[in-house]
Amino acid sequence: MKIAVVGTGYVGLVTGTCFAETGNDVTCVDIDDKKVNKLNNGEITIYEPGLSKLFLRNLKEERLHFTTVLEDGVREAQLIFLALPTPPGADGSADMKYVLGVAEQLGKIITNYRVIVDKSTVPVGTAERVREAVAKNYKGEFDVVSNPEFLREGVAVEDFMKPDRVVVGTSSERAKKVMEDLYNPFVRQGNPIIFMDERSAELTKYAANSFLATKITFMNEIAQLCERLGADVDMVRRGVGSDERIGKRFLFPGIGYGGSCFPKDVQALVKSSRDVEYEFQILNAVMNVNEKQKLHLIPKIKKYFGNNLKGKRFALWGLAFKPNTDDIREAPALYIIDTLMKEGASLTVYDPEAMNNVKEIVGEKLTYAENQYDALKGADALIIATEWNEFRTPNFLKIVTNLKSKVIFDGRNLFDIAAIKELGFYYESVGRTTAIPTNGVLNKQ
Repeated sequence: MKIAVVGTGYVGLVTGTCFAETGNDVTCVDIDDKKVNKLNNGEITIYEPGLSKLFLRNLKEERLHFTTVLEDGVREAQLIFLALPTPPGADGSADMKYVLGVAEQLGKIITNYRVIVDKSTVPVGTAERVREAVAKNYKGEFDVVSNPEFLREGVAVEDFMKPDRVVVGTSSERAKKVMEDLYNPFVRQGNPIIFMDERSAELTKYAANSFLATKITFMNEIAQLCERLGADVDMVRRGVGSDERIGKRFLFPGIGYGGSCFPKDVQALVKSSRDVEYEFQILNAVMNVNEKQKLHLIPKIKKYFGNNLKGKRFALWGLAFKPNTDDIREAPALYIIDTLMKEGASLTVYDPEAMNNVKEIVGEKLTYAENQYDALKGADALIIATEWNEFRTPNFLKIVTNLKSKVIFDGRNLFDIAAIKELGFYYESVGRTTAIPTNGVLNKQ
């Protein structure tokens, strides 16, 4: 099939590349000249494990193309995917100007039947609004389909190539057949393509992300209770997660969720609920708890240093909102950085992929280390904000050698309490007892 993907952000680039991988001819459209030039020259613009290999292969095989001209991109496309940003407005609603703007332009360009697919996360009723925008300028036949994405950053290629399910919202049998043919190569193992009406498909995406955000937040509240009652959240998590009705995933406590999806999708669903005079009380609580959870380590840090952080220097491991991505949108690390700097502290930070993105926002207010151990030099304590694999089993002798004091504040519960205590560290985590050092073998005199 000939496919156009409008937008080359995270969703658009993964979508276009993976469709090309199954033999389709894909043209991706973006208004950013610099980005399109980079992509045409083989320079990938996001970090996502496994994507670069597919991207370069399909670029070489000339199944994947990039342009800044919408008309060129959609001229021969049977399917036109809209993978455009829908950022939250001040009231939490999704900003639809990019989606509806392109839809209106498409009405001036297309001359025969097309399937226009909403791939962006959009509010309920968007398919109808897109249809109306196209119909302002085009009176021929076309269909608008809702096809929400369920990609997890860090494993997005695997999620796309082997989806748990594909959700398609359409009331058109003609569009249904086109979408079925498109996705059949991705569901050969029997995972379902679930067809439904457009509004149900749009709500499904918001419901899924909001439920997962709720699950994370619930466990973070259990962690708060564990700290006050002397229980161990890891033990509670294992006990709860073994129940098949609940499951093990999304039960790891930490310093809150972030990223491009959960925060804005929860906000948007709350706003949509209010628009129809329904107050989604659970999600209001989820948002409130998550905002506080991002700063869960701050009181612990302030208490340890006698409520005076002025002149203190901290090493921070992890800037991305989760491992295996360079995405820093709503990352808890940024909230921690901002709060500590306001308290008069300085920070040296390290992240395997996200430092350039942070530099664009924070600039030279931070010191950026070449590696995780250089970040520790002269620091009064280490703070861990992202659970990158390389942080899980570090060289503790190097940590001791470089840190001024053997103090760690861990927002991702990476280390075993007993083991870290034996090594002589003061160690605070989330939902577990504080490790007070004994005479460990690595004690620094």
